[in-house]
Amino acid sequence: MSSRANGAMDKAHTLIEALPWLARFHGATVVIKYGGNAMTEEHLRAKFADDVVFLRYAGLKPVIVHGGGPQIQAQLDLQGIDSHFVSGLRVTTPEAMQVVRMVLVGQVNRDVVGLINRHGPFAVGMSGEDAHLFTAERKYAVVDGVKIDIGQVGEIVNVEAGAVQALLDDGRIPVVSSIARGADGEIYNVNADTAAAALAVALRASKLIVLTDVEGLYADWRPDDPGLEVISRIRASELAGLLPGLSSGMVPKMEACLTAVEGGVPQAHVLDGRAPHALLLEIFTDEGIGTMVLPDTDDFAKETGVAP
Repeated sequence: MSSRANGAMDKAHTLIEALPWLARFHGATVVIKYGGNAMTEEHLRAKFADDVVFLRYAGLKPVIVHGGGPQIQAQLDLQGIDSHFVSGLRVTTPEAMQVVRMVLVGQVNRDVVGLINRHGPFAVGMSGEDAHLFTAERKYAVVDGVKIDIGQVGEIVNVEAGAVQALLDDGRIPVVSSIARGADGEIYNVNADTAAAALAVALRASKLIVLTDVEGLYADWRPDDPGLEVISRIRASELAGLLPGLSSGMVPKMEACLTAVEGGVPQAHVLDGRAPHALLLEIFTDEGIGTMVLPDTDDFAKETGVAP
């Protein structure tokens, strides 16, 4: 067999391997938290857009929730606005909130929508403020047991997902920035991982996928160890036990996964957004990549044959 035929045969095997997953997730809603290197490196941005449009053509219903920490920091620095963190949370003054809102809604959201819409009229951008999608209350940092006011940082307390569902029903790809309103009209900056999990629960999504800058959840994290082992699958109760010992950067991502599966989402994933086509590798291959979080019940395992 010629090398050309061999290459074609490899592609055919890949397509056949994807068949049961295409059948399993046809028509399913998938909420994707988009951030990290996948958002800032040009070649990864283009591949991410390709993957999202592929999901749409494959019959899935992707929803994108994005943050924009690096872009926010760059604009704050440019305007000379002081920015610091308390317990991993950005202190957000009214002046800083104006920048956060401008960057997330006016810059990052438009960039993501534009990337996807190179492939057709699919993506529609919206803020968590729109149609009261996200309602939040002020969140406080806790240092040594003392609550500290960190400004306009919010915790989501309600999700009205009707506008997002209407876009999905119309065949669109919603792209949501992680801004929320308060019941009193105050505007809040909310963690994008948390926002994605809350939206996944409200939409009764089949998956939550969190793109990050590591391969997944490591079994025994040591920054100086190059041979770290990634946990491929973990139950919710096991993850809850590990949370207190995780690095600060992984806590909101794994908490989001835990919130999602405890709220009825059948599975949640943490993937390395630096890996080209990470979304497709996770959804459409038997092995998958990253870390999958499953509920403690066996319903999903019985349906699919996948077991931790």
